[in-house]
Amino acid sequence: MSAREQMLAGELYDPSDPELVTARGRARALLARYNAERDSEILSTLLGRVGDDTTVEPPFYCDYGSNISVGERFYANAGCVFLDCAAIEIGDHVLLGPGVHLYTATHPVEAPLRRRGLELAKPITIGSDAWLGGGTIVLPGMTIGERAIVGAGSVVTRDVPSDGTVVGNPARPIDASPPSTSREQADPE
Repeated sequence: MSAREQMLAGELYDPSDPELVTARGRARALLARYNAERDSEILSTLLGRVGDDTTVEPPFYCDYGSNISVGERFYANAGCVFLDCAAIEIGDHVLLGPGVHLYTATHPVEAPLRRRGLELAKPITIGSDAWLGGGTIVLPGMTIGERAIVGAGSVVTRDVPSDGTVVGNPARPIDASPPSTSREQADPE
């Protein structure tokens, strides 16, 4: 099994493998052009899949690009970082604030394996109509459900259910139901 196949399968892999180094170099060259020109054709070449009416504000950074799939009407504000050593799947109508970081890359907990330079990767999935506030960090292996909201500055360490709202570090659920009107408060029927 190649290092790329090991990486995508979530197994230990060597990131210094020549095929992976070449793929990251390709991504860096495309990113430099995209961040300078903001050309949607360059973005389509860089990413694995790009839905219609996608906007990614520069600067944007990723490891490979080819492991990123974004749906229709996706919007990422400036300064987003996607470490796409595993798949990053993003649904339709997803909004990312500035500086959102999606990390699929991780390292073994055993120091001897880390010392050898080995890495792991776990995929990230973000459902349609989700909104991640600025500065959000999503850790490897997380799923954020459809219509979920992640408050600015949150660190997502657990899956977020569809229609859930989480905030904080680590991100915790909150009740985000709209406040009741004065009529509802006066007449609780």
